[in-house]
Amino acid sequence: MAEKMFMRVAEVAEEMDVSIPYAYKVIRKMNAELKKTGCIVIDGRIDRQYFREQFYGTKKEAEGRK
Repeated sequence: MAEKMFMRVAEVAEEMDVSIPYAYKVIRKMNAELKKTGCIVIDGRIDRQYFREQFYGTKKEAEGRK
């Protein structure tokens, strides 16, 4: 099954090994950054690629080499 485009808060919390409230805080911060660039965001969700770029410092090309 292909990965979904957006990560929900529970998935972010698990990935970062943090609480759900802290994951919401991280998502709000990242979504605010995306809004500044003109992107449409969904509260409580974050674009998977953007999350990985920001959290791990990876670009799309690096994802294929897991």
